[in-house]
Amino acid sequence: MKIMPRKTTMTALIFTLTTPCLLFAQDWVPSRFGADDRIGAANYLNAELVLQAAELITSGKVYSLGIETAEDSPAYGTRTYDINIVSSGEGVEVGADVTTSHDERVSTSFGIGSQIDGLGHLGIGNQYYNGLTTDQLRRDDGLAELGTHTIPPIVTRGVLLNMADYFGVDMVAEGTAFNRAEIDAAASAQGISIRQGDVVIFHTGWMQLLGTDNQRFISVQPGPGVEGAQYLADLGVVAIGADTPALEVIPFEIAGRSFAVHQTLLAKNGVYILESMNTAELAADGVSEFLFVLGQPKFKGAVQTVINPIAIR
Repeated sequence: MKIMPRKTTMTALIFTLTTPCLLFAQDWVPSRFGADDRIGAANYLNAELVLQAAELITSGKVYSLGIETAEDSPAYGTRTYDINIVSSGEGVEVGADVTTSHDERVSTSFGIGSQIDGLGHLGIGNQYYNGLTTDQLRRDDGLAELGTHTIPPIVTRGVLLNMADYFGVDMVAEGTAFNRAEIDAAASAQGISIRQGDVVIFHTGWMQLLGTDNQRFISVQPGPGVEGAQYLADLGVVAIGADTPALEVIPFEIAGRSFAVHQTLLAKNGVYILESMNTAELAADGVSEFLFVLGQPKFKGAVQTVINPIAIR
């Protein structure tokens, strides 16, 4: 049975964003990368950053940042994941050595488990990154533009900000916002600075709830605040993630505003969002910076997609 916390304002907003509403002038259009840009902060990526990040590898240890997606994974609203196995060879002999096989049939939302939110995921007043409208984006066979298949491979320096250590707790409390002061203090305590082209990931310890209290895991959480999100965007980061399912502080930081961090990052700044990142092993090993590698699957026109990023130190 899928967990669907419909009582949260989060769920209500995600699944009503396609409701028509009046467009209004945006001071964030066009984007800093020009009116025709469609990849946002991925423009910061380059070969030099790859070479610099590769120099961070000292042990060769590889970390999987993805978690499993399963039929009982906690999911927002109407998102579901269903997989069925189809077997061949049942009563049918194929070849002299009786070849048999399995295939799968999957019906799913890509917004379950570890995922990347593309720039067409969330907008403001039916306007999305660079002012593209719902009418311009939405098609029955996928997004006409801003689909996750167009995101370039993200290979760059990854930074883990251990907010649990910063607050001196095993798991950061729900509703705790990380803004510029907290971000700078945590980075300073770890002896690092955040640079243009980085991927920044927060460790909060929230993943401990997965499988033990799925309702709380997905309904409330700590996360970056609006000021913190804009601060990181201004520094030129490519993507921001956390070990939480929505990269939002919930209850929401600002009364009356829903998903203000998503608005700030995706629509206004073209910064990608990484959700439900498995940061526990990196944090346990005291890792602050690493080579980050992500080549997302190219499902054409997808709004978001399940991922398994790799960290190498």
